[in-house]
Amino acid sequence: MRKRNHGFTLTELLVVIAIIGILGVVAIPFYQGHIIRARLTEVENTITVLKSAVTAYHHDTETWPNCSTIADIQNSLGVGMQSVTRISAVAIVNGAITATVDRIDPLVNGKTLTLTPSDNGDGSLRWTWGWSADFPVHLRPKPN
Repeated sequence: MRKRNHGFTLTELLVVIAIIGILGVVAIPFYQGHIIRARLTEVENTITVLKSAVTAYHHDTETWPNCSTIADIQNSLGVGMQSVTRISAVAIVNGAITATVDRIDPLVNGKTLTLTPSDNGDGSLRWTWGWSADFPVHLRPKPN
């Protein structure tokens, strides 16, 4: 009586390797897209914090703040931004917050996100997202 060897054939192993390779080709770009989106969410959250400070400033003084540097923002609005590493520059002009994205991915580095206020006429503000023309469509912030 012959003893039969148990195990996988070469064909079965090659099929498994091919399946793993196909999954890798599909999953890695998908995963990288989620990493970029998560890092952009960090930038959007920082801009939202600035939005709250600008809104409070506007309600207190009935004027818009104008801050051209991160130091101006800290001095005028009291918002510390030393730990924010994904924004290379930020400016607030007539209440509009413009941030230049950095250290995320070459796809979005150097591009700008803008949050612009408008008065609804009843004392409330409406904020609208904007972005540079070459900002990837699938990574743009969702409308409020």
